[in-house]
Amino acid sequence: MKATTMRLSLLAAGVMLASGALHADEHDARAIAERLVDEHFQNSTLSREEQIEELMWFAKAAEPFRDMEINTVAEGLTTHIYERDVLAEAFSELTGIEVTHNIIGEGDVVNNMQTQMQSGRNIYDGYVNDSDAIGTHIRYGTTINISNAMKNEWADYTLPTLDLDDFIGLQYGTGPDGSIYQLPTQQFANLYWFRYDWFQREDLQEQFRDIYGYDLGVPTNWTAYEDIAEFFSEHVGEIDGTKVYGHMDYGRRDPSLGWRFHDSWLSMAGMGSPGVPFGNPVDDWGIRVNEESQPVGASVSRGGATNSPASVFAVTKMVDWLEKYAPPEASGMTFGEAGPVPAQGNVAQQMFWYTAFTADMTDPDLPVTDEEGNPKWRMAPSPTGPYWEEGMKVGYQDVGSWTFFDSTPEDRRTAAWLFAQFTVSKTVSLEKLMEGLTPIRESDVFSDQMSEMAPKLGGLVEFYRSPNESNWTPSSTNVPDYPRMAPLWWQNLAPAVNGEITPQEALDNLAGDLDSIMARLARAGVFEVYAPNLNEERDPQEWLDEPGSPKAKLDDEMPQGTTVPYDEMMETWMAAGSRE
Repeated sequence: MKATTMRLSLLAAGVMLASGALHADEHDARAIAERLVDEHFQNSTLSREEQIEELMWFAKAAEPFRDMEINTVAEGLTTHIYERDVLAEAFSELTGIEVTHNIIGEGDVVNNMQTQMQSGRNIYDGYVNDSDAIGTHIRYGTTINISNAMKNEWADYTLPTLDLDDFIGLQYGTGPDGSIYQLPTQQFANLYWFRYDWFQREDLQEQFRDIYGYDLGVPTNWTAYEDIAEFFSEHVGEIDGTKVYGHMDYGRRDPSLGWRFHDSWLSMAGMGSPGVPFGNPVDDWGIRVNEESQPVGASVSRGGATNSPASVFAVTKMVDWLEKYAPPEASGMTFGEAGPVPAQGNVAQQMFWYTAFTADMTDPDLPVTDEEGNPKWRMAPSPTGPYWEEGMKVGYQDVGSWTFFDSTPEDRRTAAWLFAQFTVSKTVSLEKLMEGLTPIRESDVFSDQMSEMAPKLGGLVEFYRSPNESNWTPSSTNVPDYPRMAPLWWQNLAPAVNGEITPQEALDNLAGDLDSIMARLARAGVFEVYAPNLNEERDPQEWLDEPGSPKAKLDDEMPQGTTVPYDEMMETWMAAGSRE
């Protein structure tokens, strides 16, 4: 009897000790959560208590993985540096999972991802890579189907307040089957950028009207953009003692030259088909798919549009404008070198400008801001080319997205999934937006904090608050192997930019190479679904004579220039109000 009583007493004491430890752990976790909110995450669409509850969920969900070390990777954007320097540290302290969020070059991210997919060797436990690779992820069968995982192995590890409906770019990481393969963590667009203060000057307005017969304003077609480029470069020439240029771009033979083109430049001219997000059946790369989502060709001879008249027009204009209206050094610059140039104060406009450079434009000491730090510039929708038609995408949006592979051990993958959710949770997402200006949540875009910041950001907030924002989209599901096919763009188009061959020759080479890779991939049998099934070649004219893309050459590719006053354009832009 005494022995039994003693055993029961010891058991009760053990339970009390365990219970006390559990309560102590909860108490410690809450103290950490409170301090993190107060030190790092004061800006949020959640209340302080809701933030603490969300952080407490992470602490509890991570218990099976405590003391684990994981490695994730992203490219070197301000947003991802914030994830590394603030969010990874905070998550590690909260959960006991040691996260190393590696920042490497974008090309290196893609190369490592490709190696992991092909070799089955785990290099990183989670990747932030562009949703441009969605066509790759849906086909190879090695990428985790996030929708399925959330119902199965991640059912107990998916944040109850994740709120997928609040994400503004979720459709770009979604496959034709309706499943999510990539979860957005940052997003930025390419837009038209211009010197609002110069465009408002009455003397310049009068001079432009005298020369061109219409008003200086935001260009709505490529003719007007060219007229404005010519006006500032050749007729104005100098403002306040500084040589000015009507255009900015970059042209160095470099992988980033590929982004310059396949980030929707051809579709901005109107090369593809109507349909958002990607254009159906012909996307913004000029790749046609059939009704089973199988790529059937990029060349016009196969029903594609990569080397179509609209594409030739787009590349021709890029080359001409770079030579005639941009600073002389621009042709030798890369994406990263050219991006900050408009902030130096000698560029009037740039049609193809990434909003990722917004933060670089807001320093009060720059010549493009006034004494109060307000921008002298604005961003606006890019003008569309002569082949563009209603219902087509208008421009490009980069959506860096969390992606996971079945080659990663399940426990490490689940721990990385927890960290990924932490980086996009409502507790931290608004603070991250204010740091990097790359929004992912509608609730953040419409927050009071962003309303307050809006006047300093030159139209960025208004862009993301308009329902028209969804017409700017990434590369499509039509691209079957992004890592293999993307380099073909800069390799084939650099000779045209350098004047070695014509745009038509360069695009013929590009379309042929895209078709060759798709044919090889189909023969290799590497895809689980949506494998290329190329059309037989026909006389290109037969395709050009049919309705839709590829489109026959227009008699007049440069119609009368049209512009709209910026303030009037913004009223129209915002007229539709917030999303439903």
